Amino acid sequence: MEIDRLTIREPPEGSPLGYQIWDKLLFMHWAVPEELLRPLIPDRLAIDTFDGGAWIGVTPFSMPSIRPALLPSVPLEASTLELNVRTYVHFEGVPGVWFFSLDASNVMAVIGARVGFALPYFHARMEMEDRDRDIRFESRRFHPGAEPARFAAHWRRGDALPDAEPGSLEFFLIERYCLYAIRSGRLYRARIHHTPWPLLQVELHSFSSTMIESHGLPTPEGDHLLHGQSAPLEVGIWPLKKVADGE
Repeated sequence: MEIDRLTIREPPEGSPLGYQIWDKLLFMHWAVPEELLRPLIPDRLAIDTFDGGAWIGVTPFSMPSIRPALLPSVPLEASTLELNVRTYVHFEGVPGVWFFSLDASNVMAVIGARVGFALPYFHARMEMEDRDRDIRFESRRFHPGAEPARFAAHWRRGDALPDAEPGSLEFFLIERYCLYAIRSGRLYRARIHHTPWPLLQVELHSFSSTMIESHGLPTPEGDHLLHGQSAPLEVGIWPLKKVADGE
């Protein structure tokens, strides 16, 4: 099936539910065998691949602002740290993200996303330290009944990179403008919109994690691919829309 990776970048119809600012994000990606991911993803979603290969990503970042549309942000209440484990899928040619887990430091954000977007959010204790161009990020999940998981990384931000070019691996991994979720057996899609990702080079000084392993997956083999975020990004979030009924 032909996958349209450009149209999805256009603003969706209607009004967003709200806005978020994403900042200091680190993209960590590993190539993984597609057959390892298949049991963890709904059958109706095809695993999206680049040159025949599947990918899994871990993305720590901060959200200094979360606000509903037409209302001001309340930074002290709305800010949060977040850490996602994700892969890439498509449905009827529309590419998007499938989240294995989303850990967050703000319990209200966890509850809101679980109820409003049917996403596997978990509460975690998180810390981020930003000194000059060095960032340290630590997370330990303590959500009741959830599989334990932890993450710690120290990276240094380098020079700015150009926007990812359509057709490149960077574009495939990073320029994603919708997510998929399952609710009551039905498949839903939620759109997002923002300007192209502002990227920079990253040097990783230290890293340890059980985030991927907490999903029953083996530790990825081979080198990771790294990209950092060079400037804050404002993101519009649209509501879930049903795209397929239950089987």
